[in-house]
Amino acid sequence: MSQRFEDFEYIRPDMEQLQQRMEALFASLSTVASADEQEVVLKRINQIRSEFDSMSAIARIRHTVNTKDAFYKAEQDFFDQNTPIYQGWVSRYYEALMRSPFRAQLEEKWGKQLFRIAELTVKTFSQEIVDDLRLENKLASDYVKLTASAQIDFEGKQLNLAQLTPYTLSTDRETRKRAQDAKYAFFAQHEAELDDIYDRLVKVRTAIAHKLGYGNFVELGYARMKRSDYNAANVAVFREQVRAHLVPLASRIREQQAKLLGVDQLTYYDDKYRFPSGNPVPKGDADWIIENGKRMYAELSPETDTFFRMMTEQGLMDLVSKPGKAVGGYCSYIKTHRVPFIFSNFNGTSGDIDVLTHEAGHAFQKYMSGHHTVPEYLHPTLEACEIHSMSMEFLVWPWMELFFQEDTEKYKYAHLSDAILFIPYGTAVDEFQHFVYENPSATPAERKAKWRELERIYRPDLALEENDLLDRGGYWFQQRHIFRSPFYYIDYTLAQICALQFWVKSQADAGHTWTDYVRLCKEGGSGSFTELVAVAGLRSPFTEGTVASVIDEIGEWLERADLSQF
Repeated sequence: MSQRFEDFEYIRPDMEQLQQRMEALFASLSTVASADEQEVVLKRINQIRSEFDSMSAIARIRHTVNTKDAFYKAEQDFFDQNTPIYQGWVSRYYEALMRSPFRAQLEEKWGKQLFRIAELTVKTFSQEIVDDLRLENKLASDYVKLTASAQIDFEGKQLNLAQLTPYTLSTDRETRKRAQDAKYAFFAQHEAELDDIYDRLVKVRTAIAHKLGYGNFVELGYARMKRSDYNAANVAVFREQVRAHLVPLASRIREQQAKLLGVDQLTYYDDKYRFPSGNPVPKGDADWIIENGKRMYAELSPETDTFFRMMTEQGLMDLVSKPGKAVGGYCSYIKTHRVPFIFSNFNGTSGDIDVLTHEAGHAFQKYMSGHHTVPEYLHPTLEACEIHSMSMEFLVWPWMELFFQEDTEKYKYAHLSDAILFIPYGTAVDEFQHFVYENPSATPAERKAKWRELERIYRPDLALEENDLLDRGGYWFQQRHIFRSPFYYIDYTLAQICALQFWVKSQADAGHTWTDYVRLCKEGGSGSFTELVAVAGLRSPFTEGTVASVIDEIGEWLERADLSQF
């Protein structure tokens, strides 16, 4: 029987010993006489990388599951301090690949994408920035710990941010307002601390960029994301398409929402509340959701059946919100065990199903890509990763009745329309980050003013004036990607356009669409973003007309929905 995650051994990496092993391997690279000999050495280096990455993943998972655990807090601190040293080894590995006299043979065997990644990664590291990277890691962890520490008094209970969410979706508007105000009161209480963390992050990232020879952090941020086939100008074209085609559709959806709720103006406490009868929620608890998940994935395909049984039997999911648990959801991968892990915060909302299917999409891709021997190909660059997750959410629509029963159509309408509403928001996050890193000396107040300006462009239908922090432009404090993963957030919007193409295709031919999806998952990270999009039979989001072509059919579907039944 396979080992359960709780029994996975964790051993803190011995950095001195690893240093000696790596130095010996790097030295031997200069003496190899053939491509085959070099490949043996490179594989040994990758084995060390696998060991370090796996211990880092286990420590992160156990720390985020319980941020109060002193042992794994110390281990997370260890990785914050030592990962920059490890990044230096990886950079040297990539340099060896690039200058190898056998590069042509290696490239023919391992593919071009590895060498693209190598070239970009080398441009993101030097020994000169190790201390800066440590500070960046520490500041990002400080943000995680601060948001995880929230203990909000609400209706006689002490709740963390995830546990407060169901109250923000109450059928009672006054309860929604009090819950939202309680949440933002936490961020307002810590406003100075959050501003300081972010200001220091911007400054240290800018300093890193300058030391590496970049004019500002934007280009370095793109290189860190390993974007080999598009740049900031391409993303700007995509943002223009969003403003031209998606913002108007989002406004029509908001108009319908206001009519349904019987309000003249939607506010921040109406934002996520879609229907007068209440938002659709799963009809059972976490265990019930997992049991229905087993049935769903068993019926979807033989591959997903085997995959999901592995996830449940080996304890590779921690799903329910609890005190001390970090916020959010993610999927990790433990290379030495060749298994993914899903982390989430179930809280009794429809988001429980969204996060389960979303993170299962990530995990399924990693599971299907496990045959790749090149570590970089276990998963693609992040915008391509999000295609797997967001598309899985839509490809399991035929099984949503298992979870929502009589509210299934309500859920589908909310899910599809939320996808449309999300893209303008995600695009605003990206444009905000471009402003921030192009203007690193901007004050916290100027950053908030810019965010508020962008909200009026991308989300003009929400009134925020009743909450002082939001009216001053503080909504983004809760978006952890802005702190932890700069320039990541546009990846969700690019992937959403691809996932919506999968949705359109699945309406006509579900079987063929699933075949395309599995083919994409098996490719892993063996291609660049636009190459993988082509493998899946999709149109690039950067191509003029793609956004318009996708949303036309979706807009028609939403218009046909009988909202009176909701």
